Amino acid sequence: MTTAVSPARIAELLERTPRSSFVDGAFLGGTPALDVIDPATGRPLTQVVDADAPTVGLRALDAAAAAQAEWAATTSRERAEILQRAYTLCHERAEDLALLMTLEMGKPLAEARGEVVYGAEFLRWFAEEVVRAGGEFRRAPAADHAILTTVRPVGPVLAITPWNFPLSMGTRKIAPALAAGCTVVLKPASLTPLTSLALMQILADAGVPRGVVNAVVTSDSTGLSSTLMADPRLRKVSFTGSTGVGRTLLGQAAEHVLKASMELGGNAPFLVLPSADPAAALEAAVPAKFRNNGEACTAANRFYVHSSVAEEFTAGLAERTTALQVGPGIAEGTTMGPMIEEKALEKIEELVADAVDRGARVLAGGRRPTPEELPEGCEGGYYYLPTVLADVPPEARVHREEIFGPVAPITVMDDVDEMVRAANRTEFGLMSYVAGSDLAEVTAVAGRIESGMVAVNLGVASDAAAPFGGVKESGLGREGSHEGLDEYLEKTYVRLPL
Repeated sequence: MTTAVSPARIAELLERTPRSSFVDGAFLGGTPALDVIDPATGRPLTQVVDADAPTVGLRALDAAAAAQAEWAATTSRERAEILQRAYTLCHERAEDLALLMTLEMGKPLAEARGEVVYGAEFLRWFAEEVVRAGGEFRRAPAADHAILTTVRPVGPVLAITPWNFPLSMGTRKIAPALAAGCTVVLKPASLTPLTSLALMQILADAGVPRGVVNAVVTSDSTGLSSTLMADPRLRKVSFTGSTGVGRTLLGQAAEHVLKASMELGGNAPFLVLPSADPAAALEAAVPAKFRNNGEACTAANRFYVHSSVAEEFTAGLAERTTALQVGPGIAEGTTMGPMIEEKALEKIEELVADAVDRGARVLAGGRRPTPEELPEGCEGGYYYLPTVLADVPPEARVHREEIFGPVAPITVMDDVDEMVRAANRTEFGLMSYVAGSDLAEVTAVAGRIESGMVAVNLGVASDAAAPFGGVKESGLGREGSHEGLDEYLEKTYVRLPL
């Protein structure tokens, strides 16, 4: 196996990466006992300290609550300059951050570098956005008084992030919170804690004061969230993850009427309309499905293809899928890394088997690679061949359940209205994709799809300047854009006589 980095470089990086919770401006230390598994090999990469969730969680909230008033009193320009320094440091340490993400999560190194750019952009965006945030002054239209509105930070925030985008999910929550004047307790995924701890170091080096941002690394997610959300000092929870966990957190948030942002599950349809150029549709379909190993809430989950372009699109997707190179993310040429863990592989296998049992045909992949198909030393990794399924019936589980892996199920339809109805036949509504060259057709379809985001002839839609979020059971609130800052602010109306 030819790798882009040497074993010595990996060992050196892991040695200097923090491995314990960050509370009140310091890494707590302790005895590392929680394995961080390298999904490329299935073997431990390193160990981190598994914090006692209630004890360390309350210490972190103590620090955040103690720092809240002083941090809120800083000027927006001061906060913006700190975020801007953090943005610069992310770029200066880009190779370290990218390699950590690839090692602990599995994505190809080129994609990890892209995530550094994307994740850092939230720091810059909210550094620029916060200096323009504020209230409003206007005359009441039917009374002799003025309407003054002011904004203030909501208060200490619990931010819970997933494993699939270890850097950008952190910056997407932390940057607007800090910009607004809120303090933060971050709960990173225990599968991928290293990138989040490296981010804590960056924020400290950028000048974030003690206690303003904290991170608790623990395998006891429930213990941490239930402890902190029962504490009246916490005023907001921001969560990215499954809809099931989101429902539980919303129930807990209701106990203290916490402000809540929820970015939950997806079941993104990809519609290839009659007017689509199959070649252009394929250029969008491959990243929409296979970016980040297919492990993204925004990944295309169901392909509905009009019969007039189905043959060319299906053959092209199978050809491009077969050409993807499976292997460790650090290996040169890898375009499809491992899944995050064995449990994820088993879920993918179940969904593919269900579709095949119901009549679907496997055009590419459809199985784990054999040891001979993998580089030496990777036999224990969590790999699944990129897969295309044709003739997938509507009752197959892949139409209803989030795959979270490199499987593209194709269903051919003869009518655009039928395609739209199928796209909307889900409780989820995060992301959708539309491919077509007729502007009227594309805009009409995009306007009828029930999702928070729609990408037209593109495979990626995320942008720090755009509002990211879903409808229905895919979540509440928006991240990014000016809406992302509003999520961390409270508004006060003051009536003034004139």
